[in-house]
Amino acid sequence: MTEGPLAALAKDWRAGLAAGRARALGYPRDGGLWLGAFALACLATGSGLFACCGYHSGFLAANATAHQLPDGLWQTLTVLGDERLAFALSLFIARRHPQIFWSLIVAALLASAYTHGLKPLFEAARPPAVLAADDFHLIGRRLRHNAFPSGHSVTAAVLYGTLVYYIRSWRWRLVLLVIALAAGLSRIAVGVHWPVDVAAGLCGGALAAWIGARLSRTRTLNWGVRDVSIHLAMVTLAGIMAVALLLWDGGYPAAAWLQYLIGLTSLGYALAAYLLWPLARWGRRALGQDGGYAGKTGTGPQTDSMVVLGRVVPR
Repeated sequence: MTEGPLAALAKDWRAGLAAGRARALGYPRDGGLWLGAFALACLATGSGLFACCGYHSGFLAANATAHQLPDGLWQTLTVLGDERLAFALSLFIARRHPQIFWSLIVAALLASAYTHGLKPLFEAARPPAVLAADDFHLIGRRLRHNAFPSGHSVTAAVLYGTLVYYIRSWRWRLVLLVIALAAGLSRIAVGVHWPVDVAAGLCGGALAAWIGARLSRTRTLNWGVRDVSIHLAMVTLAGIMAVALLLWDGGYPAAAWLQYLIGLTSLGYALAAYLLWPLARWGRRALGQDGGYAGKTGTGPQTDSMVVLGRVVPR
């Protein structure tokens, strides 16, 4: 007699985590060098700007140059640093690559402590609180407080930096770092952050990604790839953030299409990966045990064993 659907789901989720742990053994080990170099470059840039001309250095020139490009482009780039979008994107890798997903969670916790620890500490005013409205180009909401560091820049560096840590291709690593940099620069283009804020955000986010990836692989902190309940709780959190992405455009309506696209597709993929496909496999096994496939692939038990092996062995 075949197992029930709930038991089958639990078994499938455990097997998925086991396969993910086995898959993680083949991940590259040199990603930290890339993140360290990127963080150092951002630190040097921000420190140089501050030492040269002060905290507001470079904003007016960068904002005016960015104004030559369409506002819709900058709105789209800036939502790439939205934490809701970052969580939604993580749903695409959570099932097959639970180690990378867990690294993102640990890095996000570190980055949150960095961002929310420094913002109230410095209480830096944003450009709309310092400059006259006709002195610069503002896109979206007129934010005034808690400028340092840029939260969107931190989020972008955490998300794309974590992927840089695990991806093998140096070309894709460059692409991801450019995306993180573009998301950070967009905060200057939309007029809500100084260049120093962005540099500090990218530096802190890259370091959080590096440290988070290392900590998440230690035996004392790798709960998210060993405990199914913790993994599913984090997936649920990411799903809630994906839903939130559909409810508000963040003040950037020209980028709403991207938020809806990622929100809907990530939720659909997660639903399929964690519920529909496992239940479909359970249904095939149940039919096989009842003889439903006996005429095509042999006896029911043989078919069931082949399906189970096909599921457990990493693809």
